[in-house]
Amino acid sequence: MCWLWGITRRGIPPTRLHQSLWVDTIGRIDEVSVERRGNVVIEAVMGDITRQTVDAVVNAANQYLIAGGGVDGAIHEAAGEHELSAACAEIGGCEVGDAKATPGFALIPDHIIHTVGPIWSGGQNGEAEQLASCYRRCLEVADELDAASIAFPAISTGAFGFPPDLAATIAVSTLRNTPTDVRLARLVAFDGETLALYQRCLDAAE
Repeated sequence: MCWLWGITRRGIPPTRLHQSLWVDTIGRIDEVSVERRGNVVIEAVMGDITRQTVDAVVNAANQYLIAGGGVDGAIHEAAGEHELSAACAEIGGCEVGDAKATPGFALIPDHIIHTVGPIWSGGQNGEAEQLASCYRRCLEVADELDAASIAFPAISTGAFGFPPDLAATIAVSTLRNTPTDVRLARLVAFDGETLALYQRCLDAAE
């Protein structure tokens, strides 16, 4: 199941639509819930982050921008590890909460936006704001690249240990409230539990 949420900076009343459709990269979608508040849509799906048909895909990277595990390793492998590693080396690293772009190489998206999420250490060291900064900076970089669509993994919820429920709340809230020219922001869940968290956040009024 897929949930979509539209956001606006103009206060247009939302409308909700339900329909069925097919999407090649994520399989059959039985029901779509759409809430539009302008031109931007947030979409939550379960699928493979390396197979998303968007203009830019977000990589959950480390500060050194070297190939790691999880999403980072999968994106390096799918894009072409030699080419992507060379491009990352030219950038020279990335700070926590920041984002930097490289070409997409062998991926469908033209661009990879690398962002470094915080390592969870109890929540008293600014982790929530750092994670929100990741989403904001990715949208800013997407705007610089003229990317109309972007796909995000569940940043920091793997080896970095960020609580998935809080991470989902921060992701949805930040995407709702960040001005951007992006028209589609897709949250790609790697399992049903993460997708359910996104659904709960998207269904909740803010």
